[in-house]
Amino acid sequence: MSARGAEPRARLRIVVKGRVQGVFFRHATVDTARTLGVTGWVRNLPSGDEVEIMAEGRRRDLESLLAWAHTGPPGAHVEDVDEEWSGCKMEFSDFRVRH
Repeated sequence: MSARGAEPRARLRIVVKGRVQGVFFRHATVDTARTLGVTGWVRNLPSGDEVEIMAEGRRRDLESLLAWAHTGPPGAHVEDVDEEWSGCKMEFSDFRVRH
């Protein structure tokens, strides 16, 4: 078994579309990301029906965040989720709402 820190790290950009603004999606994302131990940010996009998530961490934790994003918190209605994977840049120290 490999040590926790030795697991592959990655960056994941997620854009969630649907009824995802005004339903505490960003704050629920922060809670979920912190529980998973990933870093980055979440923000509403100007379209009014999209939320963008940028996260870095262990690939399996990012996969869990991605799976959660397909449903989101109670009150959300997710219609589509786009994902873009890339290499980890280690530029975040925590996970927060970005304005």
